[in-house]
Amino acid sequence: MTRQGLARAAGVAALMVVVSAIDAHPSTASSRRAGQLTGSDALVRVYDLILNARFEEAEAELKRACGPSTTLTAGPSTSIDARPAPPEACEVLAATATWWRILLDPESRALDRQFTRQVDAAIEATDAWAARDPDNAEAHFYTGAAYAARVQWRVLRDEKVAAARDGKRIKLALERAIELDPELDDAYFGIGLYQYYADVAPAAAKVLRFLLMLPGGNRAEGLAQMQRTRTRGRLLRGEADYQLQILYLWYERRADLAVDLLESLHERYPGNPLFLAQLADVRDRYQHDITASLDTWRELLDASKTGTVNESVVAEVQARLGMARQFEALDETDLAIEQLREVLDARPARPAGAYAEAALALGTSEDRLGHRDAATAAYRLAIKSAPAPDAQQIRQRATERLHHAPDAVRAGAYRLSLEGLRKLEKGDVEDAMTLLSRSLRLNPKDGVVRYRYGRALEAGKDEAAALSAFEETIRIAENCPAPIAASAYLDAARLHERLAHTQQAIEYYRAASAWFGGAADTRASARRALVRLHALK
Repeated sequence: MTRQGLARAAGVAALMVVVSAIDAHPSTASSRRAGQLTGSDALVRVYDLILNARFEEAEAELKRACGPSTTLTAGPSTSIDARPAPPEACEVLAATATWWRILLDPESRALDRQFTRQVDAAIEATDAWAARDPDNAEAHFYTGAAYAARVQWRVLRDEKVAAARDGKRIKLALERAIELDPELDDAYFGIGLYQYYADVAPAAAKVLRFLLMLPGGNRAEGLAQMQRTRTRGRLLRGEADYQLQILYLWYERRADLAVDLLESLHERYPGNPLFLAQLADVRDRYQHDITASLDTWRELLDASKTGTVNESVVAEVQARLGMARQFEALDETDLAIEQLREVLDARPARPAGAYAEAALALGTSEDRLGHRDAATAAYRLAIKSAPAPDAQQIRQRATERLHHAPDAVRAGAYRLSLEGLRKLEKGDVEDAMTLLSRSLRLNPKDGVVRYRYGRALEAGKDEAAALSAFEETIRIAENCPAPIAASAYLDAARLHERLAHTQQAIEYYRAASAWFGGAADTRASARRALVRLHALK
């Protein structure tokens, strides 16, 4: 996962602990029933708005939830849910909303000062409450919540020792809250997180834990506690889903379950671009499904244009950069360049470093096509505009590429391949075959060009030569992008089927249906063909 992805993952824990503590009120502790939380209805609305990246609405709702009640008088007969939330909740949730804004652009430091001011005030207030009323479970919830909001920011900013100290305060506070009220189901999630990570943490983290005298953990018990909150808690289902998908990715090796959770989060909170962006990233980095990742980035771009996603400027830039990466992976550099130039023309200030990242990627793409002058200009732009601190090492990478020109012959072959593909898409079969054959003469071991040449031959009605080209691609399929390799199997299978080579067709259809990273429509077509052929037997 990228550093940005790590930051997002780390940040979720803050809100998970925060929202597990957002329903207390010091004046109602004696009348509160076990497991019930004060003012939860209004604060759940705030929480949902934050998760949906509707930050201005969340701020307005927070004022209503935590301000003096104009319609209710808190008394013994007033429901816990209906009572106004305590002022500590306001302070913690205000910091939490700012933290989630940071998560959408984690490399930016623009909100750091505001966040530290808010979270330090929340810590001071909740510490005072817990000292004033040590037997109030909800006071300890808020204490853990306030520290949780800060610890994740400290992780993001590489303040590891300070973050570990805050983590210790969170654990102690939540354990005290559960000791006082074992029925506070949402509280178990923060404890479960600690138990899980303390068990699976790498050696360096365990040394730090030892130096700070932090206890060890239990992976199975931690997971069970988190699942308890997910099934029985009221406030943390969305946060539990998000954090659990991180565990599924990093430690449980169940990317399929992570994708299911991210899809569910996107359905519930469609305004938050983070969930689609992370879904696209998981499909790429963990499932190696280039086409599915590209489709998800396209969905995010469409949402940014139609206004169905909040923080649309950030979302559009992220989507275009993501699409450019996938087009490059599919050997369609000309389409990647279109997206990168859109980013550069917009000169975005957010996300931090995106302008320089686009310039670096553009230089790489232009180099791949053999456009050295254009690539050099793009690299210099990347160096000039790289942010400080330069977390992605854009200056260093651009400088290295300035001094290492690509192989001119391979670049020329690649450029001819793309030109041939575009001719083929326009129906100009003769020119496509000419360009693709020239590309193959320059680089005969390029499986992508071989496949494209096969498509051109098939379009020109030379099916025997097309089948030969597809099978040559299959012989070097491991060196091709997965969607191209799967398509080669599918197209070869279709030609064998036309020739009544049923068994060979079945073998190729099976390969296409199961090829790791093949496009979903390719796999589906192959499965349908297998059903049809088996029915004929």
